[in-house]
Amino acid sequence: MRWWSVANFLSNAGTWMQLTVQNLLVLQITGSAAATGLSMSVQAAPALFMSLLGGTAVDRWSLKLTAAVSQALLGAVAFTTAVLVVLDRLDLTSLMVLAAVTGMIATVDGPACALLGNDLVPVEDVPSAIGVGALIHNAGRLVGTALAGVTVGFLGTGAAYAANGLSFLFVASVIPFLRPAPGAVRHAAHVRAAPHRERAGSGPDMTVRQGLIFFVRRPRLVALAAITGISSVFGRNYGLTLAVLVTGPLAGGAGSFGTVSTVLAGGGILGAVLGARLRRPSVRLVGTLAAAGGLLQVAAALSPSLVVLLVLVLPMAVVESVSDTAGTAVLQTDPPAHLRGRVLGVWSSIGTVWGLGGPPALGLLMELAGARGALVTGGLIIATAIGAGIVLHTRRTPVPVTLPTRDGDVTGRAKLGTAA
Repeated sequence: MRWWSVANFLSNAGTWMQLTVQNLLVLQITGSAAATGLSMSVQAAPALFMSLLGGTAVDRWSLKLTAAVSQALLGAVAFTTAVLVVLDRLDLTSLMVLAAVTGMIATVDGPACALLGNDLVPVEDVPSAIGVGALIHNAGRLVGTALAGVTVGFLGTGAAYAANGLSFLFVASVIPFLRPAPGAVRHAAHVRAAPHRERAGSGPDMTVRQGLIFFVRRPRLVALAAITGISSVFGRNYGLTLAVLVTGPLAGGAGSFGTVSTVLAGGGILGAVLGARLRRPSVRLVGTLAAAGGLLQVAAALSPSLVVLLVLVLPMAVVESVSDTAGTAVLQTDPPAHLRGRVLGVWSSIGTVWGLGGPPALGLLMELAGARGALVTGGLIIATAIGAGIVLHTRRTPVPVTLPTRDGDVTGRAKLGTAA
């Protein structure tokens, strides 16, 4: 687990270094902010259409082999881009194609690496391992973004892509030496439980449709999707909403927003540390934290000064990070082992819809209501919708009923149903 954590930290740092440089590179080639946004959408778009297939592949194939091959392929794409940059042969079309290929590979790599990491700890420590992963992600983001400018300044743009390629190869070289921890839930792809699977490599329970059916029929996963969707559309996009708030009503500049961004990143790391201590994460906890985040968002919108905003931004980031960690733990541990890849694929497709649709919807709301009005409206919608859902679910939860014996003595209790 320590080797895996180190490898993921380097990989995350390299990925954020490349993403930062890629945006600068598109601006350099085209001089268009719209083209920069398009390159990001092109890389994210494959998850909308191919995540289900990627999750199915993860369930069918050897988990370690899948993760190692996908990491090696991502490294090859990064090295190819580096060579084209050094030779001055990279144009916008080539960059878009390479971004799309990266997005396609990521539909397999994402769930494979997530589930592989879960196999390295006992089952009761999976929520903690997910929290550690969130901490590594946030730390890698900070380091990678900071290193991007330094690398480009001293070594050039191609060096950033080459460094990311090396980070992928390091992860691929570590994977063959990983061993599941005692008490870990082995992924179904590692175990050929039935003879027909051994012969064919697939069966009626190894289809894309099976993953969709399980997700739709699992109330707690549907509830988790609804909570995350509402939060993603009406909140969380702090890079957009807080930027407008700081530079508009609070009359700050780029430096002020940089300070807010730093506090957000620090809160994310603190939240990941707290999330790693969760033992029994639940959908109710995710909903409660998301509703609290909505109320904090309302308070932040009413901040009279930048100082007050900074005081509120830290708990906002902490609540968001703990909520994300808890939600990820539920998502990765609730389905049976042989369906987890497909469930993650369904989730990735849904998340891509929110990721592509949330910022434009929030931008329109800010155009209509202003920065403060959009934050207040969004926060109230989040808190009210989730609060109403929790109340309705509580009312529908069956109450244990005491059953008497024939002689009238109480000998046991029975439930007339179970909570979702």
